[in-house]
Amino acid sequence: MIKPIPYVTIGVLLALLAWGGSATAAQWANPSLLVSADELKTGMKKSNWVAVDCRDLKDYVAGHIPGAISLGKRCKKVFRDASSRIFKDVSKYEKLLGKVGIGNDTHVVFYYDGLKTMNDATVGFWVMEYLGHDKAHVLNGGIDAWRKAGNRLDNKPVKLKQASYKANVVASRYASTDEILKIANGELPNTQLLDSRTKKEHQGKDIRALRGGHIANTALNVSHKDTLRKKKNPKTGKMETVAYLDADIAEKAFASLDKNKRVVGHCQTGTRSTMTYLQLRALGFKNPANWDDSWRVYGSTLAYPVEDEQWFNFGGVNKKIKKLEKKIKKLETAGKK
Repeated sequence: MIKPIPYVTIGVLLALLAWGGSATAAQWANPSLLVSADELKTGMKKSNWVAVDCRDLKDYVAGHIPGAISLGKRCKKVFRDASSRIFKDVSKYEKLLGKVGIGNDTHVVFYYDGLKTMNDATVGFWVMEYLGHDKAHVLNGGIDAWRKAGNRLDNKPVKLKQASYKANVVASRYASTDEILKIANGELPNTQLLDSRTKKEHQGKDIRALRGGHIANTALNVSHKDTLRKKKNPKTGKMETVAYLDADIAEKAFASLDKNKRVVGHCQTGTRSTMTYLQLRALGFKNPANWDDSWRVYGSTLAYPVEDEQWFNFGGVNKKIKKLEKKIKKLETAGKK
């Protein structure tokens, strides 16, 4: 005679099944690229770990992670030229990194403060990857994660001993406009173009160059903010985007892409898409890249083909400026009275 399964055993089985279901959530294929506050705290006890504060100098001085250094200004300004492009002369990076105490064996952890400076950290990460640095990381959650882990901040500036740095550029991590044109013309069917701009930018409804629209043969359009974790604001009750990268959200967002094929991310200035690059690397995509020129160059070059093409309405903008000028004059006149 078959004995009935005890109630307690059924409960255990159900618990195991439930546990197994939650275990199916996506995991980072390269988890070391994103460090936790605890991992950073442990790493900072070693001489070959450096935390880089990617915020403005005034924010760094007001309070930073103990032992962290500042590059003098926000990372996206330090790591790129006046036109927001990377330096073609890599010796500039070698001098910069060596001067602040970063060597080839240094684990470099970039951190940020919320959505405002999150892309500063990812710009730093992408540039280091482009330079061939295999020890670049980002503190997931930024300084907020550090504080929530119960850690304190410090206001004492840190200056490290000068080091020696030699770049070993990985050219494939940089995508040129020439490559994008080949994608647009259907000459690179195995290269996937990922538009990290908003849906309105992609559709040409939000114009930030001479023309709005998108590039032909774009494989996927997903806003970089739509790949971030969200939580409910206890005051407003509304869901808000949080500056934290989540493997499950990213995996679902990029599910239509082939991890074994090249993926090139882009946005307006190649800044937001550096976060996309980090996510692709963390998810295990084999050959991701960032397009540094991005839409600000492509959309303003008339010879380049554009889909959903919309032209920038200079006349409309001028009318708005004139209306604003009139309002300012009225306020000034009222103030004098």
